[in-house]
This record gives sequence, structure tokens and C-alpha cells, in this order.
Amino acid sequence: MSIGPLDDETVDKHRQAGDVLRTVMDETAEMVEPGVTHLEVAEYAESRIEELADGCAFPVNISINEEASHATPARDDDIEFTEDDMVCLDIGVHVDGYIADAATTIDFTGNDELVEAAEQALEAALDAVAAGVDTGTVGAEIEDVIRGYGYTPVLNLSGHGVEQYDAHTGPNIPNRGVDRGTELQVGDVVAIEPFATDGRGKVTEGAKEEIFELQQERSVRNRAARKVLDQVTSEFDGLPFASRWVDSPRAEMALRRLKQAGVVRGYPVLKEEDGRLISQAEHTVIVTEDGCEITTE
Repeated sequence: MSIGPLDDETVDKHRQAGDVLRTVMDETAEMVEPGVTHLEVAEYAESRIEELADGCAFPVNISINEEASHATPARDDDIEFTEDDMVCLDIGVHVDGYIADAATTIDFTGNDELVEAAEQALEAALDAVAAGVDTGTVGAEIEDVIRGYGYTPVLNLSGHGVEQYDAHTGPNIPNRGVDRGTELQVGDVVAIEPFATDGRGKVTEGAKEEIFELQQERSVRNRAARKVLDQVTSEFDGLPFASRWVDSPRAEMALRRLKQAGVVRGYPVLKEEDGRLISQAEHTVIVTEDGCEITTE
């Protein structure tokens, strides 16, 4: 059925993307074990998405310990999961550009309550969502639960809206209470993603950068950069992509030139500023008159 301004076909594509995401998330989470490489897990998930849907909404994020977001393996990455890792797995799927985005945390460190804090904060947020509810109210629910566990929400990260071929739009869904948010509307599609930490609750940019996104098409003189730009514009639909997806032996140099020219932007890995652990939980929902439909559950 249609939901507010979303027609039946659009709602169905959101649901299809969510169904694929849940299948891939379940399969991929089972692969995360000490001794398995990050690259094996990312490539498996991305190949399954390509098999079952129209493509990845963004590269699979595999964030370890203090990492919060934008962490994805390089093409030659041989890093393995260890028994000292807290692993946040964040996956995005699209069907005709309509996006499902979800995350889960797999913990080997013994910090079960930190994982539970994010999961329960997500449940509280989902219970609060409905048309007419202010996003600040949703954020307050998230903050109350996480602080109730004795942890801190990551204050400078938030959930977000998703639109066709755009994985991060408004409205923002804060992970804390705010006085002035945005009133949710019937048909809004939003990804709610609480982050909980045993640190002070702020993330900063790290040095590593493996995810990029097209900003604007512009002529570039370097031949390798032009070849990469041709692939970016023809294959990735304006969505974020991983440097390892680029079919060029000089991908790193080409992407650096494209970034300097303002053609692409990079997404540095975000890390908890004190180096403390971060857990994450996330679902995508369609806002309804009296609640929401969770497309990724």
C-alpha cells in the first residue's frame, strides 16, 4: 500500500532493498570471526548485494573498536579480525536507487552491555517514531537509554534521511535530545543509528580514506584520472564507492587528483577521540501516521 507521498511501487522497492539487506547482514555477520580478513567479509557482502539487488548503496563499512564509520578495506587489505575486536558492520542496499541501511555490532571483547546499549536505544527510538514527532524527541530517547547503561551517545553523529540515489539526506536524527529538531512527516524514510561509547562521545577524522563520492563532473587533464572519472560516472550512480572498486592500477593517484580538482570528495574514517570502544545499531524505517514500518527487520 502507499504511505503518504510514497506510491506503491516506491514502497515496494524500499521493502525489497530491506529484504535483501537483512539476508546479506545475517550471512555476513556469521562470517565475522577471528582469523577472517576484513576484505573477505566486505567482498562477500558486496557480491551478494550485486547478486540480489541493484547494487550497494555504499561500500560495506567494517568499523573496529574506536572506529565509528567510513571504514572499509583497501584492495590489498589483509587485516584479520581478532579476539580483541568490537566490530560494527554497516551495510547499504539499493533497488532502483531506493535505499536500505542497517548496522549491527559483533563483539569479541566481552563488552556485552555496550552492544546492548546501542540496540536498546534503537528500540526506544523506533517506538518513538511517528508522524508529527520531533527528531529531538527521538534523540532524547536514544540518549536516555545509552546514559542509563552508564555510557555516552556519540554526540556528533546522527541518523539521517535517505532518498533515491542519496544515502544521506535530511532530516537528521540526533543521538541526543535537542530543543529544535525536525517534525517527522508521513512517508519520510530515515535511517536511525545510535552509537554508544565508553568514551566522551565525540568522533574525529582519522588519516585513512577509502570511500569516495562524486561531487561534480569536471574535465581533468590527467589520463588516468579521466579514466577513473568515466567509471565513476557510468557505474556508481552518484552513490559512495570504495577505492578498491576502481579498475585502475593507479587508482590511488587518480582519486587524489580528482579530489584535488573538486570532482570527488573523500570520507575519512571517523574515530572516537579518546580511542574508546564504539557500538552501533541501525534500521531504516518509513514513517507512518501512528508509527513506522521497519524495512530492514
